Amino acid sequence: MKLAIALIAALAFAALPLLTSSNYIIGVGISALIFTVAAAALNLIYGFTGLLSFAQLGFWGIGGYVTALTVVTFGGNFWWGVLWAALVNAVVALAIGYPTLRTNRHAFVIMTLTFALLVTLIARDWVDLTRGPLGIPNLPKPSAFGYHFATTAQYYWVAWAFSVAMLGFLYALCSSRIGRTLVAIKQNEPLVRAQGIAPMPYKLSAFAISAAVTGAAGGVFTFHLGIIDPLFLDFYYMQTFLIIVIIGGAGSFWGVVAAGIALSALPEMLRFSADFRMIIYGVILVVAMFVMPTGVAGWLRERQIARMREQLR
Repeated sequence: MKLAIALIAALAFAALPLLTSSNYIIGVGISALIFTVAAAALNLIYGFTGLLSFAQLGFWGIGGYVTALTVVTFGGNFWWGVLWAALVNAVVALAIGYPTLRTNRHAFVIMTLTFALLVTLIARDWVDLTRGPLGIPNLPKPSAFGYHFATTAQYYWVAWAFSVAMLGFLYALCSSRIGRTLVAIKQNEPLVRAQGIAPMPYKLSAFAISAAVTGAAGGVFTFHLGIIDPLFLDFYYMQTFLIIVIIGGAGSFWGVVAAGIALSALPEMLRFSADFRMIIYGVILVVAMFVMPTGVAGWLRERQIARMREQLR
C-alpha cells in the first residue's frame, strides 16, 4: 500500500511542470525534492542509527562546491560532478567518521558541528579555490544525449529523476537487513555486540552513505540556484533538514518523505525576514519536539495502538 501511494505521489510530482508555467512554483518543487532527499539521508544516520550529525551541513556544502568546481574549474560535466560530490563526501565521511564514531554521542554531535563550521570557513577563506564571498556564479545547466536542461521546468526533470533514484535507494537500504541492524544498534548496542555483530562497520557505512547522498543532493541543488557561495552553508539548511526529520518522525522513512514534501515551502515562507528566520526555525523545532516527540509517524502509530487497545477492552 505504501509503495503504491509513493508511486502515485512520484508520478503526480513528475507532472508538476505540465500543470503550471510558474518558475516560482516549479522552483519550490525542486527544493521540495532535493530537501526531502537530504532529510532522508539525515534520517539514515539520525533516525536509524541514533546519531545526530551536524556534519550533514558540511557534506551539503562540499557536494555543491565539488560539483561546481568539476564543471567550471576542471572542465567536467554536471553528471561527473555529482558523482564526484558523492565519492568525495563518502571518503571524507570515512576519514572523520572512524575517530568520531568511537566517541560518545555528545562528543560526536560536537565534533560533527565543528566539522560543519570548518567547511564553512574553508568556503569563505580559501579564495583561490572557492572565490570566497564572490562565489562561483553562472553555473551552466546540464545536458544529456543532446538535450539541454536549460529552463527551470526542464531542470525539474533532473531533480525529479535524481530524487526518485536516491529515495528508492535509501528505502531499499532502510528496509534491508542493514537497516534493521542499524535500528537494533540504536536501541541496544550492547545486545547487538553480544550477538557477535560489530556495530562500528554498520555505523561507519551509514555515515558514509548518508554523506554521499547529501553531497549529491547539494550538487544538484547548486545547479538549480546557478551559483554557489558561502551562504550555501547557511545553518538554516541544516535546520530545515532536521525539522523535516523531527516532524516526519525520526526512524520513519515514509514519515520523513511526507514531511519533506509537506514542508517544502517553509524556506520560501521564511525568506521575508533573514533576521528572524533562525528564531522561527528554533521555535518550530521546540514546539514540534514538545507536541509530537516521535513525529507525525510516531503520533499516528500511537493513535493506532490506542484504538486497538480500545477495541480489545
